[in-house]
Amino acid sequence: MRHPPIEDVELEQVFHALSDPMRLGIVRKLAGSAELSCAALEDGRAKSSVSHHFRVLRDSGLIRTRPEGTTHMNSLRRAELDARFPGLLGAVLAVSPPPCDTPPRDD
Repeated sequence: MRHPPIEDVELEQVFHALSDPMRLGIVRKLAGSAELSCAALEDGRAKSSVSHHFRVLRDSGLIRTRPEGTTHMNSLRRAELDARFPGLLGAVLAVSPPPCDTPPRDD
């Protein structure tokens, strides 16, 4: 699997990846764990949709995915991202997620 070197990660790519609620949710879950499988992060969504979200997160430099048998284990590249963009992940993760029953905003 492709994982960009941290020096090639662009802020715009990170913002794009974090702009999707599902991807932001995956990042939040990974921030609280060392590693989680794709199955632990899919929240009942279609595999094709979840695969797309993991690819966006990997390509943006936010996560690292490694195979373990037939499973893929994911981890947040926290230390690398904190070195590249100091304070960014801390600020993003400090914002409370909206409750599940809150309708999306029409901004």
